[in-house]
Amino acid sequence: MSGHSKWATTKHKKAVVDAKRAKLFAKLIKNIEVAARTGGGDLAGNPTLFDAVQKAKKSSVPNDNIDRAVKRGSGAEGGGADYETIMYEGYGPNGVAVLIECLTDNRNRAAGEVRVGLTRNGGSLADPGSVSYLFSRKGQVIVDKAGGVTEDDLMEAALDAGAEEINDLGDYFEIISEATDFVAVRTALQEAGIDYEQAEATFLPSVKIEVDVEGARKVLRLIDALEDSDDVQNVWANFDASDEVLEAAEA
Repeated sequence: MSGHSKWATTKHKKAVVDAKRAKLFAKLIKNIEVAARTGGGDLAGNPTLFDAVQKAKKSSVPNDNIDRAVKRGSGAEGGGADYETIMYEGYGPNGVAVLIECLTDNRNRAAGEVRVGLTRNGGSLADPGSVSYLFSRKGQVIVDKAGGVTEDDLMEAALDAGAEEINDLGDYFEIISEATDFVAVRTALQEAGIDYEQAEATFLPSVKIEVDVEGARKVLRLIDALEDSDDVQNVWANFDASDEVLEAAEA
């Protein structure tokens, strides 16, 4: 029976991964639709759409799905929903600050799911402005070291384009810039022939809260619960943990 039990567990884990991938695909497609609706369907003239499409391709979203999303968003094809972006603020376990970005066509549903996700996982909804001041809007470009790129290569390519700092994340380099400069930084890397994993405007915490294994486990559980909502597009939290702590928390 142990063999059967192992297969059942493996099958369950695969189903969870497939479900998460389906949710991820849906969120990436939604992002493309909104970018196309806001700035038009021309990738060359709409950097937000370009980055949304690149992110979807890096996550293996089929090209047909991407093309249809661009057409729906730009109005070339019917069926697009009217999405709005809403930012919620909250507190998680250990007093960790949480920013939750929703992209939704139903404001009441989004608010309800965020509230439930927080309260069921040791968190609470916070008033607007009570958490957001702890974060700064920044541009972030992630580059895989596997391509053989060095920190010097990145500095040479991106510094004049607005890169503020380059951080070594182990297998990756992280390039930080002002949010208004990240398209210029990404373009500079492309012109230098440097491939990147992702490029986007993000929120980085100015103050971080160090957590232990149990604290990290609780915060990760909260983030998972929030991201499980179809309306939640991004979650940012100001917790900090060592690689060893994160590895133990995810075990």
